[in-house]
Amino acid sequence: MTEKNVTLESTIQALVQAKRYTTLRDILVTMNPADVAALFGELEVNALPLLFRLLPKELAAETFVEMETDAQELLLHGFSDSELKDVVDELYVDDAVDLVEEMPANVVKRILRQADPEKRRMINEILRYPDDSAGSIMTTEFVDFPPNLTVEDAEKRIRRTGFNKETINTCYVTEPGGRLIGAVSIRTLLLAELDDPIERIMEPNVISVMTTEDQESVAQMFSKYDFTAMPVVDGENRLVGIVTVDDVLDVLQDEATEDIEKMAAITPSDKPYMKMSVFGIWLARVPWLLLLMISATFTGLIINHFENALSACVTLTAYIPMLMGTGGNSGSQASVAVIRGLSLGEVEFSDLFRVVWKEFRVALLCGLTLSVCNFGKLMLFDKVGLSVALTVCLTLAVVVLAAKMIGSMLPLLGQKLGFDPAVMASPFITTIVDALALLIYFQIAVHLLPI
Repeated sequence: MTEKNVTLESTIQALVQAKRYTTLRDILVTMNPADVAALFGELEVNALPLLFRLLPKELAAETFVEMETDAQELLLHGFSDSELKDVVDELYVDDAVDLVEEMPANVVKRILRQADPEKRRMINEILRYPDDSAGSIMTTEFVDFPPNLTVEDAEKRIRRTGFNKETINTCYVTEPGGRLIGAVSIRTLLLAELDDPIERIMEPNVISVMTTEDQESVAQMFSKYDFTAMPVVDGENRLVGIVTVDDVLDVLQDEATEDIEKMAAITPSDKPYMKMSVFGIWLARVPWLLLLMISATFTGLIINHFENALSACVTLTAYIPMLMGTGGNSGSQASVAVIRGLSLGEVEFSDLFRVVWKEFRVALLCGLTLSVCNFGKLMLFDKVGLSVALTVCLTLAVVVLAAKMIGSMLPLLGQKLGFDPAVMASPFITTIVDALALLIYFQIAVHLLPI
């Protein structure tokens, strides 16, 4: 696939240089909009306006939606008012909203100025909803029917108005005033008798979400119910829009990326890695590194406090990295499992005691296994004394137990207190467990060894 892309890219560049515009157009119109956008992203910037103008109006709009923000802004600056209007008119409302949110103020004014009044009204309406809510990712372009409409008339309405709707796979049934009372699939419509009223064939038990529902919760509902579209209602159950599966996929990707960055102690960014500057990456990482560095000084204070114990038994020093590393890894395993369960809706705060009890038993098995294996290594290969081996192995078992308890509880407690559970991941847990491992190690050593 990579070789094919390289060949296509070089072919397009050669055709541009040879000014073979008819051939270029013939190639581009056969491609998927996402592939065209990806191809444009690999070409020289000065070739973009020319190639974009070769695309038919509909393909141009679909390609524009798939392009990176920087490329979109470049094209917008080069568009005439009529070209900009052509693109904006072809965009679905939710895509137009995304564009407005990404562009600088001067470009936004041009976009809204070229949009027709109805689309401008819908864009402004969606922009009023809170970020990361169902209302902010919905589109107001859907098909709805009154309940007394016949199947024949419903099909006529779809043919007349469906071409500019984001999806017609599911249509909605509303009462006067817009209250949602049912849904009907296009499959059901096609298989029904033409004189059947819509209320007879509709599904009355419609699953919907409020405009203020968190977008991550909406995405989880799509996964649970295998939806391709979901209605969005206001406080009076009036249908105001729909969320489609393509927007949900974007939400899932963004949320997963954000969680991964938080778990790695990086401030989340909307920009792709290759688009971020060195300064931007530094700014996203260094505050967390400074915080973790300062918090890690506690481990140094603990070592200084037990300096006499280490002097009396220097052998203990060699096993500090292993104990701290194993503790951190154990805590990370538990925290990642719980965080993932929280993000999928499989675990809630009410499950705290069940989670802790499960991790307690897992910790006992893991700690016992590691201690037995490590005891054999210490006695057979390291040739340490029995008391040192017992000290290290007992510490290992206790540290694993403590780490898994901390790793399983912190994300749940963090979410209860209003923090993102992903923040309570590896870096913080590792820092806490490191200090705890040293305290446990030296306390056990003081009681088992003559120091």
